[in-house]
Amino acid sequence: MDVAAPKILPLSAADAPAVEDLLQWAFGFTVVDAGEWSPFDSISWERTFGAWLDDPWRLAGVNTTHSFDVPVPGATLPAAGVSWVGVHPRDRRRGVATAMLRHHLHEVHDRGVEPLSLLFASEAGIYGRYGYGMAATELQLALGRGVGLRDVAGTEGLTVSFERADAERHAELLYECYTVARVGRPGWVDRPTTGLRREVLADPRWRHRLGGEVLRLLTVAGEGGRIRGYALFRRWSGGPNAGTVEVVEAVAVDLAAYRVLWGRLVDLDLTSRITTPRLATDDPLLHLLLDVPAAEPKLGHNLWCRVVDVPAALAGRRYAAPVEAVLDVTDPMCPWNQGRWRLVGGPDGASCESTDDAPQLRLDVRELGAVYLGGQALHALAGAGLVEVGDEGALAGISTAFGWPRAPLCPAVF
Repeated sequence: MDVAAPKILPLSAADAPAVEDLLQWAFGFTVVDAGEWSPFDSISWERTFGAWLDDPWRLAGVNTTHSFDVPVPGATLPAAGVSWVGVHPRDRRRGVATAMLRHHLHEVHDRGVEPLSLLFASEAGIYGRYGYGMAATELQLALGRGVGLRDVAGTEGLTVSFERADAERHAELLYECYTVARVGRPGWVDRPTTGLRREVLADPRWRHRLGGEVLRLLTVAGEGGRIRGYALFRRWSGGPNAGTVEVVEAVAVDLAAYRVLWGRLVDLDLTSRITTPRLATDDPLLHLLLDVPAAEPKLGHNLWCRVVDVPAALAGRRYAAPVEAVLDVTDPMCPWNQGRWRLVGGPDGASCESTDDAPQLRLDVRELGAVYLGGQALHALAGAGLVEVGDEGALAGISTAFGWPRAPLCPAVF
């Protein structure tokens, strides 16, 4: 018997009870344990959709989209941040996620504003089939208390303050620092809504029940009391002098403030271990530490990037070196992307137009997304058989051009 395809329909705040129930089924959390935080604080209802199935008529999946600005190599572009992609366990393997992601990509394309779609993947194996490439990797470290950090000039005169974190008082204050710090780091999205700015300050009750303290805020201020860095953290009980400091977010506008932040975080009484938040692979902390291997570096996947409009995306970023190349892109889910594209670009600008010329490289849109933020190398993907090379002599130059001096990272999960 044929199975009816899911119907994708817009949702509104009136659908909140059904969405709340589905999200709890899909992600395994309980709202009653969330404290003052709610998943609906950050949902953009005007871009929230549900997948509905017959037999009987029911909500089988949901997703929402944030309208972000994201730094890309040498520029900033609008991007669609897809979030809360959830399918009820009873309705898996019925094409629900595929229908929602296809609708999302077509909605983004029809708006004509955002050439990119971004997401965090709960499982690394899911989103490649929809054309998303792993564009940023992240490091997490486990530091011992009192770990050695090198000295940095300019820390004199900086003042520190410890407070209990409070969304009402601190969300906008921290966002000012966050906004300055993210400039020039590919992938580091803004927090355009009050809900997103407050979400990082959420303090769900279940963490307290498991032994975590309330969320704390450490700030570093300079002349005039202006905040130059902050860290959100909580300590977990682990026995006498054996607690763990979980650093949720650590942001600074300069190296001196960052050094002061970490100097305090690694020297809290009654603790023995400090876990870092998501760090870029070139994060300054790696060069502040006197013994990096002892910090147990752990590599993971961070931001996934999907090119929705190939010519706009390729023309919208800058390139580390002059480049002229024809790319043959495969994209069955977004057929408007499929074909050959002539890219001409460099550090000062770029253009991208359709062409019939022979391509130097053939690649799926997934690999184009993976290299788009400059964090992965085309020559490495070619060496792994993921990019077909039509002109071996051109590969090194194209790969160099797509690279970027700063590694991409998005520290804010959405």
